[in-house]
Formats: sequence, structure tokens, C-alpha cells
Amino acid sequence: MKRLILSAVVFTGLMLGSAPVMAQDAAPAAPAEGVLAAEGGAAGAKQDSAGFFAIVVGSGWLGMVLWGALLGCAGTAIYFIVDCSVMIRPQKVMPETLINRVKEGMSEGDVMKALQACESEPGPLANILTAGFSHVEEGFDIIQESISAAADLETERLMQHLTWISVCSNLSPMLGLLGTVQGMIMCFATLATGAPDIGALAMNISQALWTTAAGLAVAIPSITFYYSIRNNANRLILRMQAMTMELIKDLRNVEVVSD
Repeated sequence: MKRLILSAVVFTGLMLGSAPVMAQDAAPAAPAEGVLAAEGGAAGAKQDSAGFFAIVVGSGWLGMVLWGALLGCAGTAIYFIVDCSVMIRPQKVMPETLINRVKEGMSEGDVMKALQACESEPGPLANILTAGFSHVEEGFDIIQESISAAADLETERLMQHLTWISVCSNLSPMLGLLGTVQGMIMCFATLATGAPDIGALAMNISQALWTTAAGLAVAIPSITFYYSIRNNANRLILRMQAMTMELIKDLRNVEVVSD
């Protein structure tokens, strides 16, 4: 819930930050004195009609759907970027308190104590160690196999959220390209009617360029964050695997005594 709220705040901030630029695009030119005042007012009206919001509304139902999809991609990318940034951290994946408690239990030869420590602090490392400790009576080879399977599962869980960032980074340019194609179709349709309306042609071309820019504006930050977080996740997974092997090495000689 906290990640969802934080993502909404970031998304709203980006939208508010882009509002002055959009307003500047839609703002009318200041009228001059005398005879130029009327001409300035007319030019301002034309510029206002060609503003960003007018382009979105005038792009037709398909254009409205494309802009909604682009905003959805942006919101989804922001949510998963925040989510992965919060979750893929050493404090979340392999907390120091868990490592210390497991080391304490293993140094005492008390596997049950180490298992209870894992159950009290659930997480990727805890789940992997729990899989190993649960098969301690079956031999070290079975323990290694269980830990390997659990590690693969936890790695896949971490990477699933990252995959959605990649989806957004790949999908948004395609949506922008589709908007560009739609704008060109509308542009040539206007030309096919006979004497071209310069204003309509400019509006269609502007729509094509705006959708392309919006798709790239979503894709570039998304793919940047994707590779940055993915590299961090890979380093963290390697550290987690090394720590797991360090913690279970004493299980070769541990014997569990049932009460």
C-alpha cells in the first residue's frame, strides 16, 4: 500500500511538473497595440486551438485510447520502479539481524533455533534457508538441492517485477509509433479531400510528433531504471547465494536430536 501511494505521488508530481510546459504551449500570444491587437488575438486563438490538450481531444477515439495507454504505461512503470527499488535492497532480501541469528544458532549446533529465526523474519534469504533446514535429516546433498530450487524460485520472484518495467519500456514506443501512424493517416486523409486545410494538416502532424515524444519520454527512463535495478538485483542475488552457502556449510556435520 505504501509503495502504491508513493508511486501515485511520483506520478502526480511528474504530471504537475509537465503542466507548465503544456500550459506554455497552449498560452496565447500577447496582443500588440492598435491594429496588431486583433491579429495577435487571432494568432493566440490559433495557438490555443493547437495546444497539447486540443491535440489529445482532436485525435479521435483511437488517439484518446493511445494517450490513455501511454499514461497507463507511465503509471505502471513508476509503480514497479518504486516497488523494485524498495524491495530489492540488502535490508529486505538478506537482513543483517537474520544472518546474525542464523549464525548464532549454527555456531551452537542448534538447527531448530536457526529455523525459528528464518520463520520469524520471512524473506528471500529466509525462505531459501528454511528449505535447507527443513531437509537437514536427509543429508547434505538433499539440502543443497532444496536450497538450489528455493534460490531459483526466489530469484524468479524478484525478476518478475522487473519484467514489468521492461514491458513498459518496450510497449510505450510502439504506442507512440501507432499514434504517429494514425496522425499520418489523418494527414493524408485531409489531403485527399481536395484543397488542404493547413491548420488540420498541422494538427495531424503535431499529434503524430506528440505521441512519438510521449512514447520515448516513457521508454527512456523506464529502460534506464530497468537495467540499473536489474544489475543491482543480480549483484544482490550473487551475494545471497554466497551467504547461503556460508551459513549451511556447518550442516555437513550437524545431527538433529529429536526431543
